[in-house]
Amino acid sequence: MPDGASPLAYNSTWQVRNDAWCSLEESSAQLVLAGAQRRPLEELGETVAKLLDVLGPIERFWAFPGLPAFGKVRRLFAAGKYDRFAALVRGINRALATDSFRTGQAWDLGAEDEALDRITHPMEQARTDRPYFEVLIVEDMTEQQEHSLREELRRWRRPDDAFIYEIVVVPSIEDAIMAARLNFRLQACVVRRRFARRSPYDSSSLAQFVDSMIAEDVMERSPDDRAQELARLLARLRPELDLYLMTEMSVEDLAGRLSHHFRRIFHAREGSLEVHLSILDGVAARYRTPFFSALKNYSHRPTGVFHALPISHGKSIVESHWIGDMIDFYGMEIFLAETSATCGGLDSLLEPTGPLREAQQLAAGTFGSRQTYFVTNGTSTANKIVVQALVRPGDLVLVDRNCHQSHHYGLMLAGAMVTYLDAYPLNHYSMYGAVPLTEIKRQLLALRRAGKLDRVKMLLLTNCTFDGVVYDVRRVMEECLAIKPDLVFLWDEAWFAFARFHPVYRPRTAMRAARTLIEQLRLPEYRERYQEFLNEVGAIDAADDEVLLKRRLIPDPARARVRVYSTQSTHKTLTSLRQGSMIHVTDQDFSQKVEDTFHEAYMTHTSTSPNYQILASLDLGRRQAALEGFELVQKQIENAMRLRDAVDNHPLLSKYMRCLTTADLIPAEYRSSGIDQPLRSGLPNMIKAWNTDEFVLDPSRITVYIGATGIDGDHFKRGHLMDRYGVQINKTSRNTVLFMTTIGTTRSSVAYLIEVLVTIARDLEAQIIDMSPAERAAHERAVQRLTSASAPLPDFSGFHSSFRDSPVQDTPEGDVRRAFYLSYNDSYCEYLTPEEAAQRVENGEQVVSTTYVTPYPPGYPVLVPGQVFSPQILAFMRSLDTPEVHGYRPDLGYRVYVDKALEIAATAHAEPAPDGPPA
Repeated sequence: MPDGASPLAYNSTWQVRNDAWCSLEESSAQLVLAGAQRRPLEELGETVAKLLDVLGPIERFWAFPGLPAFGKVRRLFAAGKYDRFAALVRGINRALATDSFRTGQAWDLGAEDEALDRITHPMEQARTDRPYFEVLIVEDMTEQQEHSLREELRRWRRPDDAFIYEIVVVPSIEDAIMAARLNFRLQACVVRRRFARRSPYDSSSLAQFVDSMIAEDVMERSPDDRAQELARLLARLRPELDLYLMTEMSVEDLAGRLSHHFRRIFHAREGSLEVHLSILDGVAARYRTPFFSALKNYSHRPTGVFHALPISHGKSIVESHWIGDMIDFYGMEIFLAETSATCGGLDSLLEPTGPLREAQQLAAGTFGSRQTYFVTNGTSTANKIVVQALVRPGDLVLVDRNCHQSHHYGLMLAGAMVTYLDAYPLNHYSMYGAVPLTEIKRQLLALRRAGKLDRVKMLLLTNCTFDGVVYDVRRVMEECLAIKPDLVFLWDEAWFAFARFHPVYRPRTAMRAARTLIEQLRLPEYRERYQEFLNEVGAIDAADDEVLLKRRLIPDPARARVRVYSTQSTHKTLTSLRQGSMIHVTDQDFSQKVEDTFHEAYMTHTSTSPNYQILASLDLGRRQAALEGFELVQKQIENAMRLRDAVDNHPLLSKYMRCLTTADLIPAEYRSSGIDQPLRSGLPNMIKAWNTDEFVLDPSRITVYIGATGIDGDHFKRGHLMDRYGVQINKTSRNTVLFMTTIGTTRSSVAYLIEVLVTIARDLEAQIIDMSPAERAAHERAVQRLTSASAPLPDFSGFHSSFRDSPVQDTPEGDVRRAFYLSYNDSYCEYLTPEEAAQRVENGEQVVSTTYVTPYPPGYPVLVPGQVFSPQILAFMRSLDTPEVHGYRPDLGYRVYVDKALEIAATAHAEPAPDGPPA
């Protein structure tokens, strides 16, 4: 940490702690050197004192080095024993930097002379292969009682224990909440009877981590009710923690009342062995990887393969004279684990009954769903599975027009009548945001007015969007269920799987919001609130549309059914091999209405030969998320903020580029908090914004505006970042590039990216200096083009009447499937150049697309089958300078329907379907 820097300048207390210890080691070494050279020590002493003051409030929440050792650090400094002080600080910092303290060697430092030796030279050879974690103990103890408890738990250790842990003792609810927020190594918490509400320590520097939801009267309750309140708070913050209760009261009675909050309840007088064993068992339960373990065991068994897959056990490779380099590159283990077997300890993905079923059940628990299904060919397939399972031909589906192409194709295959929703535009950056809630409600109310609400089946939205815009998921579902109580929600969380594992993100995930909504609808106080709502508004079914649009709606607890699906690309933001994805389900009607059709849809889209390595990686990725997801996601956010700060604060970079903020990407009307940069202004502001705003920005998505460089986004990506420096990014717009940090991003990779950006900016600066007048004018024109607004982003223009329910319908849904397959008859289609299409539109003719037309960037379909061309669409397409446009042929133009085809389609549609709504 730089001298004089305030902890508030940092993005997390973890970062403050790490940097403070590094700075303390450097300053203590300088102190020793200055003393040896008889130089003044006052200034260095002040720096060291400030660093110790920064660390003081933080260290009590970590088992290593622990308060006794940190107290010794302070005493050595105060006594002027700078040699010993520097040696101890060096040993602690290096143990923290290398994680060598995780071996579990004794940390209770005795005499001062033993201090460094105990850290760097353990008396016994410690095992280094055992995962290490920490356990929170909540009780007000003396220092001696804490020391005794720690030693007692250590005595129960056995050489064959799978894990090793140390304890952190805190005396109050506030301290417990701060520890849960700060200490990512915690895996369990033991709540005892005697603890206070408020911390006895000066916690002013950590005030942002104290939970404001702690009830003021909590200490007036019984000890067990206090424990229950603490358990509720901890479960909300860190649902992965195993919670245990130790009490002196009747454990039999408490087990019946509190067992849903705690994994186990113990009597305090029965000793600590059962607690110790339960802690290890609880972590072991999350550590289990049923399918990975089964596959690993299978790979070590000799087999005779008289089935498909010659590569199984590497048998087609090991004796090969021509592809031996395949084993050299991949190693042998991956081939030993290749098999087409579904028995012998393995399982079938299509009908799992063994380790795959267990693995999926563990994933459901980790991700907070009722059911979870593994998918081995990506979220594109997961989306099609969910849509086919739920949507029948003729069902109405509301969907964000800018969603992933798999949704467009899935809805087409299902025969849905599609209502496309328009997201708010960000014309200056040539991108869309998300769909405002008023737009969703307006379409639902229009369908109600048209008598079609009973046909509406699903709302399909992307959370978060590619650019990081995150919905208020619970509010969207609440207000929609108030209008349509059985509406199904499909949240495409392909880029948001990690969000479950951070307390600020979690409430805006589909599964958490679904669970919260189910719990809320059951509460007696919610029924009272709903009755008050009815008294104000009247019956929803009879209320005026404008009234319902302007106020927040809440669903009828007697009618609403919570039916929520989430598809996640595990491989995109968590650990998994490519194409590893999951479907999470929290649907109150799943077993009665969906399970059978879901199974059929799953069978339709899932290979009978799934890749076992992908399945095993999903199992392992779930384990990692359950045990260290909180730590990894927090570091992901920190790295994103480091990148933002580095770009915006660098004098040269900030001349040519800047990171777009929440205010840039989310208009003020959707930010009731009024906070332009929530995370940069502190955790409380981030929490406030994420609790109140309609949309928030995922800080791990960094959209960098590069208009001032005069280089468009696609060329910046391909010609500079990728080709010259090997920096991989995914999305660009005409004047932005999107960087994203993940749990795999390191500080070194962030530093490399900054180095690359500085090099690009420096090269650009040199080129501009050397430009001729003509070259400079061309460069200035390029900058002007990229920094000026382009053609406005077009809204959805509408379906041709041939593909709608009726030519005069006042709702916008259309039959994409009929429009798509009609084009299979070539005689119904023709090609128009952009000029010819524009001329026809100008003449008042309706030009209708036969296919999806998708420019990259921005990567969403500007036209879908059956959609009418508009002047805005053609102007937008003319303004694009991207060479990649799917569905458009540069040599021929747009493929459109001839008038004859539209007449035939209209005539065929006019004939009633044999059994119900138009198909």
